[in-house]
Amino acid sequence: MTETVIEAEGLGLRHGRRGGWALRDCSFRLPAGRVCALVGPNGAGKSSLLGLAAGLVLPTEGTLRTVPRETLAYVGQNKPLYPQFTVGETLRMGRELNPGRWAATTAERIVAAGELDPRTKVRALSGGQRTRVALALALGKRPGLLLLDEPMADLDPLARRELMGTLMADAADNGTSLVMSSHILTELEGACDHLLLVDRGRIRLSGPIDAIGEAHRLLSGPAAASAQLAAHTVVESRTTGRGLTALVRLRGPVDSGVWQTEHPTLEEILLAHLRSPDAPSLTTEDSLVSTGVRA
Repeated sequence: MTETVIEAEGLGLRHGRRGGWALRDCSFRLPAGRVCALVGPNGAGKSSLLGLAAGLVLPTEGTLRTVPRETLAYVGQNKPLYPQFTVGETLRMGRELNPGRWAATTAERIVAAGELDPRTKVRALSGGQRTRVALALALGKRPGLLLLDEPMADLDPLARRELMGTLMADAADNGTSLVMSSHILTELEGACDHLLLVDRGRIRLSGPIDAIGEAHRLLSGPAAASAQLAAHTVVESRTTGRGLTALVRLRGPVDSGVWQTEHPTLEEILLAHLRSPDAPSLTTEDSLVSTGVRA
């Protein structure tokens, strides 16, 4: 089996003894070396999942195994940095806390690309500038697993593109595994090769993006032939007049004389699953944990 960096089985997180569940019954496996998009609506449970993976909170139920803490880096939405430190002092702190691992050139290059004065106090930085320093601190650690919670939210488009390129280059050069959360698919599409879709505290889709795409088909045909769809796993179907369009996971051949078959886009797959909360979830083969359910 391929080495894994995160493996969850029946993972759940509850807010207090009587609070609601942020996550429930989540099982998935993330192989090493993947660039994973963690997507879902606001409040779906993405930040809770990253907090568990980072070791910031303990699960209420189930188990989660990940890499050793010293090889993990996490950048949260609030970009926690010491406001009284200067940019230079922040990077020096990273070096002192990670002896033998610190990549000074990488960290300094990220800061320099933003034209930040090392003598500037963190408290004087804008939100986007703090993001840059936080990413410099995280990548300077040379992590085996990097967890990023909405990393590009406060960056302008040019800085977003530049820093995304830096992250992709680091993943390629050092084999870093990345998990990046966002509720905006276009922010991550094209950069990631793995997907976790979280909705209402549950994992709806998990696996390589190519495999998830290959598992789905978009069928168009006459509404009168809708009974034929019972042979397949229907994620969503819509009827317009006498026509019907359905996103399905095929469980056998379809009648090409009745149905027009297309490969859906990733956005079409995600939106269909989000619009159909009762549709069966899908965990593809190389992400399946031993206790997982195969769709």
